[in-house]
Amino acid sequence: MVRKASLRTQLLALQLVIVLTTVCLVGVVATLMQAAQIRESYQQQMIGVAQSVATLPSVVEAFSSDEPSATIQPIAELIRQASGVTYVVVTDDQGIRYSHPNEDRINERVSTDPSVPLSGEMYVGTQTGTLGESWRVKLPIKDDDGTVIGTASVGILESELRADLFDNLPWLALWMVGAVLVGTLGAMWVSRLVWRRIYRLEPEEIASLLETREAMLHGIGEGLVAVDDHERVVLVNDQAARLLDLGPEVVGKRAADVLEPSLLALVRADGESSERMLLAGERILLGQRSHAEVDGRAVGVVLILRDRTELLRTLRELDGARDVTQALRAQAHEFSNRMHVISGLVEMGHTQEAIDFIAGTGHGGSLTEAPVAPGIANPDVVALLLAKTTTSEERGVRLVVDPESEVVDAEGADLVTVLGNLVDNAVDACAPGGTVEVSLRRDDDGTVVTVQDDGAGIPEADRDRIFESGWSTKGSAGTRGIGLALVRRVARRRGGDVAVSNSAAGGARLDVRLPHPAGRPTASPARKPQEASQTPPRHPTPAGGGG
Repeated sequence: MVRKASLRTQLLALQLVIVLTTVCLVGVVATLMQAAQIRESYQQQMIGVAQSVATLPSVVEAFSSDEPSATIQPIAELIRQASGVTYVVVTDDQGIRYSHPNEDRINERVSTDPSVPLSGEMYVGTQTGTLGESWRVKLPIKDDDGTVIGTASVGILESELRADLFDNLPWLALWMVGAVLVGTLGAMWVSRLVWRRIYRLEPEEIASLLETREAMLHGIGEGLVAVDDHERVVLVNDQAARLLDLGPEVVGKRAADVLEPSLLALVRADGESSERMLLAGERILLGQRSHAEVDGRAVGVVLILRDRTELLRTLRELDGARDVTQALRAQAHEFSNRMHVISGLVEMGHTQEAIDFIAGTGHGGSLTEAPVAPGIANPDVVALLLAKTTTSEERGVRLVVDPESEVVDAEGADLVTVLGNLVDNAVDACAPGGTVEVSLRRDDDGTVVTVQDDGAGIPEADRDRIFESGWSTKGSAGTRGIGLALVRRVARRRGGDVAVSNSAAGGARLDVRLPHPAGRPTASPARKPQEASQTPPRHPTPAGGGG
């Protein structure tokens, strides 16, 4: 089996072919140019000689003598020897020679056509005469009246032109050989340099590594976004494209044009590495940034993104269930104490006092008797408000639901997300003894959620910043700075928005409009008020934390 040549050998061979082809082409072109230059030089020389002969007064006057050749032949030979041309031939208007290097040819008719110079024009070209093939110039000879009386023909043999060219070819060949040697050395250096730059790998090995890399990057469950040192996106794997809703066309674009501000801030963060919660669209991501280095040189940063939306939602649901469990445990403890009092009164025979004590305790503060408006028909919203009422009371904050509130059973999870985050922020803003008011109103366009508190309120300068992902007045740990940003994104996705103002009690008031989803009914189904109050409390909680 014939072993395939290595990449280094193939590169060397390819470059040598290019060098040899280039040098040969340059040599051919240089030879042609040299030949043309020699021919052009001789042509100018022959034109000058022919003009001097044709205008020489002694030559023109000799035409009227009885023996023109006796005068013209010596002059022509003298000019020929001085100029180095092969021949200088002078003829009359009939083509009869008056001069020739071979005197035996004098008074004979020329062997080539003299019609062009006899017509008054100059002729330049190659013709074969008595001396052989020559490059020649023919000019008319005119008398004082301008009448053509003869011709002056000057030429040089083609063999002499070739001899002049061949005299220069050895130097040209020497330069060509030198160019080939330099090109060969350069090709060997380039081949070795490329071979070392690709870590001495063959094309098949490089292709295999690339395929493995692509499979690994696009097959892992974490999102990867690579940004170079010019802040241009150079890599986005499949998971990152899904989490950030990006397409393959973002590769090569500026990070500031395709990444959300929270991700761009992580890219530009100081320090060797950084990790924080991010809001991308309506997803909560755990982003980690690390530097990318090649041969000890920083070439950019890599973002590793993990989806934490479902995890945080589960944790929040677990927290809600834990809060309700603790409230039920406290109620059970209180009920046990009351039973001990009643048992003691009965044992002491104070029956009437026991009856009065039972009547005074009422129902014992059942969790399901928390004040929820009868118009709220969505069990998820009911469960959320029951859980929030219990947890806020433990923090010393009273949660009041407008009795005129109304929510249809068909309202989606967006309302739970918005309401949960708004209530969390309002409770956090209140001091112990404070009050949070919740109102849910419906109209033909959708649902309006209003949550207001009696806390410190939101300064005018911060009312736009509270919706920025990662910005919070309570620090940046955990999921702080995500809740209100998520609320506005959900509202705007539905075609609504969020308005911030001051509440009547001096705190903050947030109004969120959630238009009806496409195809969702607008009429409230007829549900009995007691059905809402008797619904077993579930604890769905929105993704994301308070702002």
